[in-house]
Amino acid sequence: MKRFILVILLALQSCQTQSQTQRQTTPVSIPDDAAVAYFASGCFWCVEAIYESVEGVYEVISGYSGGTEKNPTYREVSYGRTSHAEAVAVYYDPKVRNFADLVSVYYASHDPTSVNRQGPDKGSQYRSIAFYQNELEKMIIESYIDSIAEYYNAPIATEVVPFEIFYPAEDYHQDYEKNNPNDPYIRSVSIPRINRFKSLLPKFLKENNKH
Repeated sequence: MKRFILVILLALQSCQTQSQTQRQTTPVSIPDDAAVAYFASGCFWCVEAIYESVEGVYEVISGYSGGTEKNPTYREVSYGRTSHAEAVAVYYDPKVRNFADLVSVYYASHDPTSVNRQGPDKGSQYRSIAFYQNELEKMIIESYIDSIAEYYNAPIATEVVPFEIFYPAEDYHQDYEKNNPNDPYIRSVSIPRINRFKSLLPKFLKENNKH
């Protein structure tokens, strides 16, 4: 652990760390009636924790999507050696939350005008992507973008693209914020980002995330 902390400090507190090679994602229990949505908006450690704080969300898996390479690894993605972005799969209860709610969470939790960057993390692997799985989801995303565009001084940079495939990240990335609360990146970047989101959409939060 001390080695990983040192590497993060030397990397100026970016989401990029030394890669572990194994991919052994722990199975999770997700109800059969769960719906799933996919988003990318910077470091998946942050994005996973944000969505997991939302009432109606069962589980969030960190991974890679938006590119063409098969079975990408963290080392490849985080160093910009693929066309994939760090992304999340959000499994949710459609009786509690709808897709439009998740889009609201998405835009309340990152800067959608940043091009190939989010916070201290730079590169196309940290770009903003909203994936859609049908025409209704596409319409919801595009309508939301139209509704917020006037509030920004720069164009919305979010790529709105059809979902194709999602590769779960290596096991040590899952629940990273929860399992590594003292990580310098988590303390200086993730937690402030999560708290900003919570202040904007408190009504969306699970009861144990309201404080």
